Amino acid sequence: MIISISGAGGFLGKQIWRHLAEQGHQARAISRITADTPEQQVADNLQGTDVVINLAGAPILARWTQEYKKVLFDSRIMTTRKIVEAIKLMDKKPELLISASAVGIYSSKGVQTENNFQVADDFLGFICKSWEAEAKKAIPDVRVAIIRLGVVLGKEGGALQRMLLLFRWGLGGKIGSGRHGFSWVHLSDVLLSVQYIISNRAISGEFNLTAPEGIDNETFTRTLSSLLKRPAFFTIPAWALKLVFGEGSIALTGGQFAPPKHLLDVGFRFGFPDLKSALKEIIG
Repeated sequence: MIISISGAGGFLGKQIWRHLAEQGHQARAISRITADTPEQQVADNLQGTDVVINLAGAPILARWTQEYKKVLFDSRIMTTRKIVEAIKLMDKKPELLISASAVGIYSSKGVQTENNFQVADDFLGFICKSWEAEAKKAIPDVRVAIIRLGVVLGKEGGALQRMLLLFRWGLGGKIGSGRHGFSWVHLSDVLLSVQYIISNRAISGEFNLTAPEGIDNETFTRTLSSLLKRPAFFTIPAWALKLVFGEGSIALTGGQFAPPKHLLDVGFRFGFPDLKSALKEIIG
């Protein structure tokens, strides 16, 4: 199949590109889309595409000034809007749109599943809700799958690689009380679940791309430090993160318990369902 990817230069985009190429698909990068990019230009870029994977979005972990909030919003919502409008212009439309979102859409209270959840009452929740709404405008022209990503753990980048140095120096620690949810997923399971969604034409809707094992931040900290055989006595206070990141600190101090109910219901089986096996594979 011919698969076009926005955000193909990011950590996840590169890995999905490589995996799909290994499966015999032809991956294409969608050129960077701005608010000024004509929809017809995007449509021309998508000609011949069977599947569109929309991963574009500026990094969440940053200080959220008013200017950067606009960057966060536009890089997700405006990009998705342009892609959907471009699809509507095409005579031969793609079969499937897979559009990224995040478990940040959910409230940090209780367990949140795809069809039984409370939207977070913060900017991250607002962005994810708006992001998904734009993608769903492609229905019924194409099949749409929304992937609500947890923290992706992998060998070649992402959040874990930034944490490992501190933990190896014995400077790791929980964030705040450590009791907030930590919805994570092994990179391998992200790649295989995307492939699974592409291959199974009867499935669509929202999918939590998270591991079945629900843990909190303290459990993650304890498991990682144990495998590295390093202490993790430190506690990173929420106020210190707020000092650095301002409102953006919610990306670290908040958290969700968001099990992958829909994926499990449609028959997907995780290669790394628990944190210990996932971390062992990644850090050796």
